[in-house]
Amino acid sequence: MNAAHWEFPLSSGPLASVAAALVMYGASLIGLAAPSPPPILLVDRAPASGIAFRLEHHPTDEKHLVETMPGGLAAFDYNGDGRTDLYFTNGASLPGLAKTSPAFWNRLYRNDGGMKFTDVTAEAKVAGEGFSMGAAAADYDNDGHVDLFVTGVGGNALYRNTGGGRFENVTARAGVGGRVWSVAAGWFDFDRDGLLDVFVVNYLKWSPADARFCGDRTRGLRVYCAPRYYEGLPNTVYRNRGDGTFEDVSVKTGIAAHTGKGMSIGLADYDDDGWTDVFVTNDTVPNFLFRNMAGRRFEETALFAGVSVPAHGRPVSSMGAEFRDVDNDGRPDIHVTALAGETFPLFRNEGGGMFNDITQSSGLAAATFRRSGWGNVLADLDNDGWLDLFTAQSHVNDRIEAFEAHAYREPNGLFRNVGNGRFVDVAPPLGADFAVPRAHRGAIAVDLNNDGLLDIVTTSLGDRVEIWENRSAARQWVVLKLTGRSVRDAIGARVRIGTRAAEYTTTAGYASSVHAGLHFGLGGMTGIPKLEIRWPDGTVQMLADVAAGQVLQVRQPTGAAPSR
Repeated sequence: MNAAHWEFPLSSGPLASVAAALVMYGASLIGLAAPSPPPILLVDRAPASGIAFRLEHHPTDEKHLVETMPGGLAAFDYNGDGRTDLYFTNGASLPGLAKTSPAFWNRLYRNDGGMKFTDVTAEAKVAGEGFSMGAAAADYDNDGHVDLFVTGVGGNALYRNTGGGRFENVTARAGVGGRVWSVAAGWFDFDRDGLLDVFVVNYLKWSPADARFCGDRTRGLRVYCAPRYYEGLPNTVYRNRGDGTFEDVSVKTGIAAHTGKGMSIGLADYDDDGWTDVFVTNDTVPNFLFRNMAGRRFEETALFAGVSVPAHGRPVSSMGAEFRDVDNDGRPDIHVTALAGETFPLFRNEGGGMFNDITQSSGLAAATFRRSGWGNVLADLDNDGWLDLFTAQSHVNDRIEAFEAHAYREPNGLFRNVGNGRFVDVAPPLGADFAVPRAHRGAIAVDLNNDGLLDIVTTSLGDRVEIWENRSAARQWVVLKLTGRSVRDAIGARVRIGTRAAEYTTTAGYASSVHAGLHFGLGGMTGIPKLEIRWPDGTVQMLADVAAGQVLQVRQPTGAAPSR
């Protein structure tokens, strides 16, 4: 069996928990370390899955910067059969930026169950155009079918899900095409009018005509030029009018006033005022944190909040973004991937609109200093109630080994949350399948076989995907699938269980998206005594005695007044 596993598993059976408790008690009396928890067990099922996708980035001698940047993917149930399907964005030929052959198509794979998939790209009409980067899934028109927004170089695309397994390209009519290099996007209802808007993360002013040389001419070593050689761009916000069209409100909301070099997006209500805020990673320049001012405008607060740069005061090559609660205090924290020598920063939300850089104390500074990361996933992989960290790793520079003592291709990373946002590297020994180095880019966590365990999917430049089926020891879990009034997509709802809180968002890591509800690992709990849902409009709903081990469909009740 091709399995990536580490640590020593505990025995199973009816007396396992009693035995484990006695061992731990005895060990504490004589000063010995307690036994390791059950291992996180991942098995790569991609070779037998039916997914033949390769991320074609079309590397050239000219080292066009776009070649090293693609890899976003999305997971969503496109046909409403209860199984989560997979969509992969893909590159294009250069310098023309055209999908000149099916090898460059974006690909949609239908989940047939049993970790088996079928390519339905042609019939679904989502092969795409141009050099694609990222994807964002949501039901923007509130018809009960999940739609898809795809970012790219020189233009984006909006695919409306018409039902019956088909999509319609409505980009021109919707007015969301754009003409710049966009990397990522995220759906959210920033003005709380019941209609999902879209925030688009833009990168650099670049064109294929730019043929500048970067590297070492004396040795004939040409590399991808650093972002400092290019001008940055402001991001874009499109407001959903509700008639199938969108209004560019970037200037009106203040977003256009801030120029960056955007890579990824995280969405959460960090100050608990009922309005979803936006975190944007910027490549080699300070990050942005846009505070939502009651749906009217955004205030850029990253420097004041403490997330513009790490504690050392210098910008890093910020890549992926995750905006989730790692220490179970009910406040969303921020995690970022970056390049070797920069660590993967972690900012803890201290409340009052302030964050603290805890990269060092969390254990991630030492563990990630020599790594380069793109996709990052905060997800409870062992269902113990704490969000673990998975990172898709590779350097940006495919010639880095000729200049520095760093590797280009890297294995993925996995860090177990041992409580309160402290992480331990649990990577398997060298030689395991999990340790195979690739030019990893996008990564997501999603339950592909509906067994209550989150699986991992990654992309890699010029290589096959990895589909890591999670076969970890069974622990209790629950998944909440939320629907607002009138079949509205409930993105922006917040669920609280005890001190823990999670906001329903479909943004994920580097330029990726997961539309599959909210997953909670429950550890040894057999159910949830009390659960609170704060819907996007501020309405609060309480549920009691929620049984574990189920996918719970919850629709927002009618008639209740918002709490804010």
